[in-house]
Amino acid sequence: MKVPSNRRLAKHLGVSETAVRKAEKAGRIHREPDGSWDLDKVLANWSANTDDVQQRSAQPKGMKPTPTAAVNSVRETLQQSGQGAGAGGMTFMQAKTADMVLRAQLRKIELEEKKGSLIDREQTLAKVFQLARQSRDAWQNWPARVSSRMAAELDVDDHTMHICLERYVREHLEELSIAKLTLD
Repeated sequence: MKVPSNRRLAKHLGVSETAVRKAEKAGRIHREPDGSWDLDKVLANWSANTDDVQQRSAQPKGMKPTPTAAVNSVRETLQQSGQGAGAGGMTFMQAKTADMVLRAQLRKIELEEKKGSLIDREQTLAKVFQLARQSRDAWQNWPARVSSRMAAELDVDDHTMHICLERYVREHLEELSIAKLTLD
Protein backbone atom coordinates (compact mmCIF):
# COMPACT_ATOMS: atom_id res chain seq x y z
CA MET A 1 0.00 0.00 0.00
CA LYS A 2 1.35 3.40 -0.95
CA VAL A 3 1.29 6.26 1.55
CA PRO A 4 1.71 9.74 0.06
CA SER A 5 2.86 11.81 3.06
CA ASN A 6 4.97 11.71 6.18
CA ARG A 7 1.94 12.58 8.29
CA ARG A 8 -0.09 9.58 7.09
CA LEU A 9 2.92 7.26 7.46
CA ALA A 10 3.40 8.51 11.02
CA LYS A 11 -0.26 7.78 11.74
CA HIS A 12 0.10 4.22 10.39
CA LEU A 13 3.24 3.65 12.43
CA GLY A 14 1.80 5.25 15.59
CA VAL A 15 4.63 7.76 15.91
CA SER A 16 5.08 11.47 15.33
CA GLU A 17 5.84 13.01 11.98
CA THR A 18 9.17 14.15 13.44
CA ALA A 19 10.06 10.52 14.17
CA VAL A 20 9.40 9.63 10.53
CA ARG A 21 11.64 12.48 9.32
CA LYS A 22 14.42 11.45 11.75
CA ALA A 23 14.19 7.80 10.68
CA GLU A 24 14.42 8.83 7.01
CA LYS A 25 17.36 11.13 7.68
CA ALA A 26 19.14 8.35 9.63
CA GLY A 27 18.56 5.94 6.73
CA ARG A 28 16.36 3.51 8.68
CA ILE A 29 13.49 3.89 6.19
CA HIS A 30 13.48 4.84 2.49
CA ARG A 31 11.02 6.48 0.09
CA GLU A 32 9.96 5.03 -3.22
CA PRO A 33 11.37 6.67 -6.38
CA ASP A 34 8.10 8.58 -6.87
CA GLY A 35 8.42 10.14 -3.36
CA SER A 36 5.70 8.07 -1.69
CA TRP A 37 6.10 5.47 1.03
CA ASP A 38 5.55 1.73 0.51
CA LEU A 39 3.93 0.83 3.84
CA ASP A 40 4.98 -2.85 3.78
CA LYS A 41 8.65 -2.01 3.12
CA VAL A 42 8.61 0.80 5.68
CA LEU A 43 7.07 -1.48 8.35
CA ALA A 44 9.71 -4.14 7.70
CA ASN A 45 12.56 -1.59 7.84
CA TRP A 46 11.05 0.17 10.86
CA SER A 47 10.87 -3.02 12.93
CA ALA A 48 14.33 -4.18 11.79
CA ASN A 49 16.07 -0.85 12.43
CA THR A 50 14.25 0.48 15.51
CA ASP A 51 14.91 -0.38 19.15
CA ASP A 52 11.53 -1.16 20.73
CA VAL A 53 12.72 -0.24 24.20
CA GLN A 54 13.25 3.35 23.13
CA GLN A 55 9.81 3.63 21.58
CA ARG A 56 7.03 5.39 23.44
CA SER A 57 4.54 3.02 21.89
CA ALA A 58 6.16 0.13 23.82
CA GLN A 59 4.24 1.37 26.86
CA PRO A 60 0.64 2.48 27.10
CA LYS A 61 0.31 6.16 26.28
CA GLY A 62 0.91 8.37 29.30
CA MET A 63 1.94 5.44 31.49
CA LYS A 64 5.35 4.84 33.00
CA PRO A 65 6.42 1.49 34.44
CA THR A 66 5.79 1.24 38.16
CA PRO A 67 8.64 -0.15 40.27
CA THR A 68 7.79 -3.46 41.92
CA ALA A 69 8.81 -2.10 45.33
CA ALA A 70 6.19 0.66 45.06
CA VAL A 71 3.45 -1.80 44.13
CA ASN A 72 4.44 -4.11 46.99
CA SER A 73 4.43 -1.17 49.40
CA VAL A 74 0.91 -0.19 48.34
CA ARG A 75 -0.26 -3.80 48.65
CA GLU A 76 1.26 -4.06 52.15
CA THR A 77 -0.35 -0.79 53.25
CA LEU A 78 -3.75 -1.94 52.03
CA GLN A 79 -3.39 -5.23 53.90
CA GLN A 80 -2.45 -3.40 57.11
CA SER A 81 -5.50 -1.17 56.82
CA GLY A 82 -7.76 -4.20 56.37
CA GLN A 83 -8.25 -3.89 52.62
CA GLY A 84 -6.71 -6.47 50.38
CA ALA A 85 -5.27 -5.73 46.97
CA GLY A 86 -6.33 -8.35 44.50
CA ALA A 87 -3.90 -10.92 43.16
CA GLY A 88 -4.19 -9.31 39.75
CA GLY A 89 -3.44 -5.69 38.96
CA MET A 90 -3.91 -2.85 41.37
CA THR A 91 -6.60 -0.28 40.71
CA PHE A 92 -6.08 3.44 40.92
CA MET A 93 -8.56 3.62 43.80
CA GLN A 94 -6.56 1.05 45.78
CA ALA A 95 -3.35 3.01 45.23
CA LYS A 96 -5.16 6.24 46.19
CA THR A 97 -6.53 4.57 49.34
CA ALA A 98 -3.06 3.34 50.29
CA ASP A 99 -1.68 6.84 49.78
CA MET A 100 -4.39 8.31 52.02
CA VAL A 101 -3.75 5.68 54.72
CA LEU A 102 0.00 6.36 54.67
CA ARG A 103 -0.56 10.13 54.85
CA ALA A 104 -2.91 9.68 57.81
CA GLN A 105 -0.36 7.50 59.61
CA LEU A 106 2.36 10.07 58.96
CA ARG A 107 0.17 12.91 60.28
CA LYS A 108 -0.61 10.87 63.40
CA ILE A 109 3.10 10.30 64.07
CA GLU A 110 3.87 14.00 63.48
CA LEU A 111 1.08 14.98 65.89
CA GLU A 112 2.31 12.58 68.58
CA GLU A 113 5.83 13.92 68.10
CA LYS A 114 4.62 17.52 68.54
CA LYS A 115 2.65 16.53 71.66
CA GLY A 116 5.79 14.98 73.09
CA SER A 117 4.24 11.54 73.51
CA LEU A 118 6.88 9.87 71.35
CA ILE A 119 10.26 8.96 72.78
CA ASP A 120 13.57 8.59 71.01
CA ARG A 121 14.49 4.91 70.73
CA GLU A 122 18.27 5.46 70.97
CA GLN A 123 17.99 7.69 74.04
CA THR A 124 15.65 5.19 75.72
CA LEU A 125 17.96 2.25 75.06
CA ALA A 126 20.93 4.24 76.40
CA LYS A 127 18.99 5.15 79.56
CA VAL A 128 17.86 1.54 80.16
CA PHE A 129 21.45 0.34 79.70
CA GLN A 130 22.68 2.99 82.15
CA LEU A 131 20.06 2.00 84.76
CA ALA A 132 20.88 -1.70 84.38
CA ARG A 133 24.58 -1.00 84.84
CA GLN A 134 23.90 1.10 87.96
CA SER A 135 21.75 -1.69 89.39
CA ARG A 136 24.46 -4.29 88.68
CA ASP A 137 27.14 -2.10 90.26
CA ALA A 138 25.00 -1.53 93.36
CA TRP A 139 24.51 -5.27 93.81
CA GLN A 140 28.22 -5.96 93.34
CA ASN A 141 29.08 -3.38 96.02
CA TRP A 142 26.43 -4.62 98.48
CA PRO A 143 28.41 -7.52 99.98
CA ALA A 144 31.30 -5.19 100.92
CA ARG A 145 28.87 -2.83 102.70
CA VAL A 146 26.89 -5.39 104.70
CA SER A 147 29.15 -8.41 105.18
CA SER A 148 30.83 -7.15 108.37
CA ARG A 149 27.48 -6.26 110.01
CA MET A 150 25.98 -9.63 109.03
CA ALA A 151 29.07 -11.44 110.30
CA ALA A 152 28.79 -9.64 113.67
CA GLU A 153 25.10 -10.56 113.97
CA LEU A 154 25.73 -14.21 113.09
CA ASP A 155 29.01 -14.37 114.96
CA VAL A 156 31.05 -15.64 111.99
CA ASP A 157 34.29 -14.57 110.34
CA ASP A 158 34.01 -11.23 108.41
CA HIS A 159 36.14 -12.37 105.49
CA THR A 160 34.29 -15.69 105.07
CA MET A 161 30.92 -13.86 105.10
CA HIS A 162 32.13 -11.34 102.51
CA ILE A 163 33.43 -14.09 100.15
CA CYS A 164 30.19 -16.07 100.52
CA LEU A 165 27.93 -13.07 99.84
CA GLU A 166 30.01 -11.98 96.82
CA ARG A 167 29.79 -15.47 95.31
CA TYR A 168 26.00 -15.67 95.70
CA VAL A 169 25.41 -12.14 94.36
CA ARG A 170 27.65 -12.86 91.36
CA GLU A 171 25.76 -16.12 90.65
CA HIS A 172 22.43 -14.30 90.89
CA LEU A 173 23.54 -11.56 88.50
CA GLU A 174 24.77 -14.19 86.06
CA GLU A 175 21.38 -15.94 86.22
CA LEU A 176 19.68 -12.62 85.44
CA SER A 177 21.92 -12.01 82.41
CA ILE A 178 21.22 -15.53 81.07
CA ALA A 179 17.47 -14.97 81.51
CA LYS A 180 17.76 -11.69 79.59
CA LEU A 181 19.61 -13.40 76.73
CA THR A 182 16.87 -16.01 76.36
CA LEU A 183 14.23 -13.25 76.12
CA ASP A 184 15.98 -11.60 73.15
